[in-house]
Amino acid sequence: MLRDTWLVFARVMLPVVRNPVAVVFGLAQPLLYLALFGPLLGDSGWQWFVPGLLVQLALFGTAYAGFSLLPEVRTGVMERLRVTPVSRVALLVGRVGKDVVLLVVQGLLIVLAAMLFGFRASAGDVLLGLGLVALLGIAIGSASYAIALKVKLEYVFASVLSSTIVPLMLLSGVLLPMSNGPRWLYWLSRVNPLAHVVDAERSIFNTGSVLLGLISVSALVLTGVFYGVRTFHRESA
Repeated sequence: MLRDTWLVFARVMLPVVRNPVAVVFGLAQPLLYLALFGPLLGDSGWQWFVPGLLVQLALFGTAYAGFSLLPEVRTGVMERLRVTPVSRVALLVGRVGKDVVLLVVQGLLIVLAAMLFGFRASAGDVLLGLGLVALLGIAIGSASYAIALKVKLEYVFASVLSSTIVPLMLLSGVLLPMSNGPRWLYWLSRVNPLAHVVDAERSIFNTGSVLLGLISVSALVLTGVFYGVRTFHRESA
C-alpha cells in the first residue's frame, strides 16, 4: 500500500511541480484578507487573525480538492483503475497527501507574509500550528474526494460545497469573534467542530488550552478518512 500511495502521490504532484500556478492562485485570497482585512483589527489583532486565516486556508484549499477527481471519473480513468491491483486506500491517501503538502507550503508562506505586518511566532509554534492545519486538511480533503466520487457531476459537487463550507466558516469565528454576536449565534457556533479547531490554532500562537481542538480535529480526521476509504472501496467494487 505504501508503494501504491507513493505512486499515486507522485502522479498527482508532478503536474503541480511542473506548473505551480495553482499554488500561487491558492494564496491570492488569504493574502487579500491579510492585506485588506487584517489591518482593520489593529496592531494587536494579528495574533488573533492569522491563526484563523490558516484554518480558512485549510478549509477552502482542501474542500475543493474533489474537483480534480471529477475529470478522471468522467473520462473513465477511475473505471480503468478498478481492474488494477492498486490499493483503494492508496488512491485516496496519495491524493490527500498532495493536498496536505501544498497546504503546509501555502500556510508557511502566509505566516512569513504575516510577519511582515507584525505577526510574531516561534518556530515551534509555527510547526504545531501547521501540524494542526494539516490534520484538518486530511479530514476535509478525504471527505471532499469521497463526495466528488459519489456525486460525479461538477455542478452537484459545487452546490454541496457552497451549502456547507460557507456556513461552517461563518460559524467558526475565523474572521470575527463569535462572542461579539448574540448568544444564540455563539452557542450555535459551539456545535461546529471547526470553531474548536480555530480556538486551538489561536491557543497555539497565544495562550490557552488546545485539548478540545485536538479532540475535534481528531474526530474529524477519523470521520473523514473512514468515509473516504469506505467510499473508494464501494465505488471501486
